[in-house]
Amino acid sequence: MVNDPIADMLTRIRNAVMVGHESVLVPHSRVKVAIAKILKEENFVEDYEIVKAKPSQMIRLQLRYVDKQPVVLGLERVSRPGLRVYAGKTEIPRVYGGLGIAIVSTSQGIMTGQQAWRKKLGGEVLCYVW
Repeated sequence: MVNDPIADMLTRIRNAVMVGHESVLVPHSRVKVAIAKILKEENFVEDYEIVKAKPSQMIRLQLRYVDKQPVVLGLERVSRPGLRVYAGKTEIPRVYGGLGIAIVSTSQGIMTGQQAWRKKLGGEVLCYVW
């Protein structure tokens, strides 16, 4: 059993990128699908699909490379089960001066930090991607 499923997802992506895999399988959940959707919208991954496998569903992320170099350079889990990190609407962090993204869980769903800032929403800072 995994205590922090989001950290597990980020670690699987990080490990797959480090060894140069084309895709990675992650156990399915609604939060992970929302994170995968954001990664696709922000062009960190090529695509994602939900694979109906037994005994449970999985998410297959097609990793993105440019000139054989990975687009995802780093992933960092911010808010953990043992230490939650929240940001108000004026405190949404910028990652690498705007080159990366912060993924935030708000009352209107999971979105990037920039989207939350535009909508004037705060929430739990899930992770940083650059």
